Amino acid sequence: MTNAAITSTPAALAGLKVVELGQLIAGPFAAKTLADFGAEVIKIEPPNRGDPLRQWRLMLDGTSVWWQVQSRNKRSLALDLRTPEGQDVVRRLAAEADVLIENFRPGAMEAWGLDPEQLRAANPRLIVLRVSGYGQTGPYRDRPGFAAVAEAMAGLRHLTAEPGRVPVRTGVSIGDTIAALHGVIGILLALQHRHATGQGQVIDVALYEAVFNCMESLLPEYSAFGVVREPAGSAMPGIAPSNAYRCADGGYALIAGNGDSIFRRLMSLIQRDDLGQDPALASNAGRVARVAEIDAAIGHWAAQQPVDAVLQALAGAEVPAGRIYTVADIAADPHYRARGMLQQVALADGRALDVPGICPKLSATPGCHRRNAPALGQDSDAVLAELGLTAEQIAQLRERGIVR
Repeated sequence: MTNAAITSTPAALAGLKVVELGQLIAGPFAAKTLADFGAEVIKIEPPNRGDPLRQWRLMLDGTSVWWQVQSRNKRSLALDLRTPEGQDVVRRLAAEADVLIENFRPGAMEAWGLDPEQLRAANPRLIVLRVSGYGQTGPYRDRPGFAAVAEAMAGLRHLTAEPGRVPVRTGVSIGDTIAALHGVIGILLALQHRHATGQGQVIDVALYEAVFNCMESLLPEYSAFGVVREPAGSAMPGIAPSNAYRCADGGYALIAGNGDSIFRRLMSLIQRDDLGQDPALASNAGRVARVAEIDAAIGHWAAQQPVDAVLQALAGAEVPAGRIYTVADIAADPHYRARGMLQQVALADGRALDVPGICPKLSATPGCHRRNAPALGQDSDAVLAELGLTAEQIAQLRERGIVR
């Protein structure tokens, strides 16, 4: 799918004006999600080098290709927030905005004279999303907080390991993304409240809390039974069978046979009806008690065939299963393409770049790619002119290094 093919769709958030003050991942991901669905996002970046994400991971002509995903559909205003003039520009933008997003350490906004409550006093309809490692209150509020630490504090890192091995990190900044999505939920809830009352509010999202919110039964199991859930590798503790099984060609098949009827079909497929028809294994609780025996039976069957044959047989038996994809598998997958999750954009020099599509899918007001990620300060003049600054005033700010 190309840029031209997806620019005429209606927008769910058309008319919503968002000021993004954050950098790197959590705040900008929240703003990107809003921008994908039509919000006008004005991204404020330091005028010297911009958002550090511009230089993260693999770069094409000096700019990270990640930037083309994280900052699509946004406008860039390169502005020095450490100066009174830059702070005044933010106040003027906030006075006209619907949403302001920031993910600095607590206290930074106040130190710059940009206290969210003062911004809201000037614009009571303003919704402010604040994302930080530990939240705006509590004994840890002033600690620097990155997603890796938040994931560990929330209990996730303890579980992502093989038993007895060093816990490993998920290969993406999942804590940032989870926090960003919680922030988007908060913004949408606040917009609904504003629709009823006319009043905005402040949303306080802590990275560790967002991850902890996804930890399922971890806490009540400890509260009720004193159980500390331990790492289980590729299996899902308390749910059986659900694991990755090595096949004859060295690949792995992920098999989720934990539904009662699914389990019986799986056992019939692998010719282990002695297990499938065993009354003691008719429910999940019984299967969990004998999970090692069940896993051994499935593993023995899978080891006799290559991955493709295993998955074909499981599909025929209507047992949920799949292979472990690399990005090369993703890029070649027809289902990804049919669902619009592989999109192609044209860069400024005409080269094509594949980027992830837009999620979720809305039937009446789908998201779309309206413009590529901006160059640093690409929209500075236009944004400042819309605020009423003259060309001479903008030139003076640029001469002083406040604007780029």
